This record gives sequence, structure tokens and C-alpha cells, in this order.
Amino acid sequence: MVRAAILPAVGSPLRIDEIDLPEPGPGRVRVRLAAAGVCHSDLSLTTGTMRVPVPAVLGHEGAGTVVSVGEGVTHVAPGDGVVLNWAPSCGACHHCRLGEVWLCATALTGVGAVYARTADGTDLHPGLNVAAFAEETVVAANCVLPAPEGIPLTEAALLGCAVLTGYGAVHHNARVREGESVAVFGVGGVGLAALQSARIAGAGPVVAVDVSAAKEELARAAGATEFVLASPTTAKEVRALTGGHGADVAIECVGRAETIRTAWDSTRRGGRTTVVGIGGKEQQVTFHALEIFHFARTLSGCVYGNCDPARDLPVLADHIRSGRLNLGTLVTDHITLDDIPAAFDAMLTGKGGRSLVLF
Repeated sequence: MVRAAILPAVGSPLRIDEIDLPEPGPGRVRVRLAAAGVCHSDLSLTTGTMRVPVPAVLGHEGAGTVVSVGEGVTHVAPGDGVVLNWAPSCGACHHCRLGEVWLCATALTGVGAVYARTADGTDLHPGLNVAAFAEETVVAANCVLPAPEGIPLTEAALLGCAVLTGYGAVHHNARVREGESVAVFGVGGVGLAALQSARIAGAGPVVAVDVSAAKEELARAAGATEFVLASPTTAKEVRALTGGHGADVAIECVGRAETIRTAWDSTRRGGRTTVVGIGGKEQQVTFHALEIFHFARTLSGCVYGNCDPARDLPVLADHIRSGRLNLGTLVTDHITLDDIPAAFDAMLTGKGGRSLVLF
């Protein structure tokens, strides 16, 4: 029996309780969590913006130590440090064959499985595959990657989502080049990772936009050279800070129609607008045909930073070990499992960066 954060039903509050976690069967791995990041996607699961079978144990950004492995698992062994990969690719579907592993057709099939049970015998599903909001979890073997050497597991947890997504949005989706201007909308965990990644790419100026003035210090520590407090004049202010033309690249990390539209309006003619944030179906964004022709901007969605974790984790690890990427600056709160509901409330009000659950 281990403690976990359970979502009983969509719209219900999380419940911290003990669950009965089985030993790993063939092709499965049991992991003792060191840390798990609290991501906005977890909040989206509680509200139904993203849907998975419930009841479920949430949490998809984590790292820990292998406790035991099932038959056929050879790439990790008990005692190994691992990073959880919530969206494993099959390598065989149409998108994987195209090299677009972040769009793998089978990546989330595991969420429908029963992986554990409550104390009274109720079936539990593994949230976004890995159920990281628990002291221990059991996952498919392709959901674990060897943790990079020299990086504490409590920090490596952030590599499972926030850092891969923010880094990939800059380097893989928007393909930011040295000297280009970048505007990042939303200074949460992913936004902070995107700001650091823009700095690594040699971008400038780098403009951070957020609804909270308290985020300015965080943004500048991550690499922002300018900060704009969100308002009806945001696009005008971003254009003024980027030579009057608009940003070469705008990265939206919020998932709200208004913010997506503002990011688009802040992008120069011929520039690129990348949408990372996950919004609901009710968030309708509108454009008229003439502006699409006139501005010749590119608007693109971005799933998991267009990343291949197996390829990108070693690259990120090199940036971390060299000091170019500082994972510690993404985290504003170290919390316990019991504090996750309060962390959700903080996200709803736009407070802080990443909350990190320490086990």
C-alpha cells in the first residue's frame, strides 16, 4: 500500500489515500518517486478539459528510483534513477514513421488500463500513463528513461514535461534563431523553461508577458530582458519593445483564446506564433481571411514541445551540467502530496512557477 492523490471523478476534489499497487508484471517497472511536478495539464484533467478514465491517480512529470522490474525489462534495473515519460512512442504508427513521435497514435492508450486499486477494491487508472502523484508507481517499460548522470532526481523530475515542452517549443517548433526576438506569454513552469531556452538560443530581446506583476522577477531570472503586465495594450507594448514590428516568435503557454489572439497580434509579419497552452473547446479563436493573407504569419500547435525524450534528454542534461539551464529557477514551491490541491488553487490564480512534490 502506498499513498497517492486520487481524482474520484471529473469536477471532484483530489483525495489523498492509500492504494494497493501490484508488483510489476511482464514489461512493467515499479518506481519509487523522488519528486513530481504539478503541471497545468493535471489541473485540466480535474476540470474535464482533458479527459481520461476515472477514478485515476494524476501526475505525469516525475523521476525516481527503480524498485523492481517485470520479465523482459532490460534497459533499467533496480536501483537505477529514471525519468518518467508520460507519452511513450510506439515507433510503428504513421506519425512515428514520419519521425513525429510526439504525435504517436498509441501514446495514451495506457490511460485506459487498471494499474492499481483503492483499499476497498475500486479500480484505478494511471492518469496520463504514469500516475506520478504517488509514493510509488508501476508503469510500462517504455514510460521510463534512464535519468541523466549528475542531476539530482528531485530536479530531473522537471525534465518529464515542463522543460521538454518549453525547450522544444523554442528549439523544435518555433526554431528560434540567434538574434531573433521572442515573446513568451505565461510565466509558469513551461513559460519559465521557454524563457531559458530562448536565452540559450541567443534570442533578443526576450519579452515575458503575464497577468501577475509578481512574476517579473522570476521571468528576468529565467532570461527575459523585458516584462509586460498583460492588459488590453499588450500587443502594442510587445511591438514597441521589438522595433515596432512585433516579435519574430511568440510562444503562448496559457491556452486561453484571448492570450492566443494577443500572441498572434504581437507577432511580426512573417513571424511564428506557437501555441503550447491547452485550452478547452469553448475557447474559440477567430481570424479574418484578409489578416491571414496580409500578415503571412505561421500559427502552429505544439504537443510536448515536438520532442523525442530519448533524443532530447541528453541535450538538456548537457545544458544543465554546463550551467546554461537552471532547473532550480523553475521551482517556486516545494510541497508534499497533501499540498497538491493548494498548488492547483495557486495555478488558477496565476501564482508562482512550478510546484514540486518531494517524497
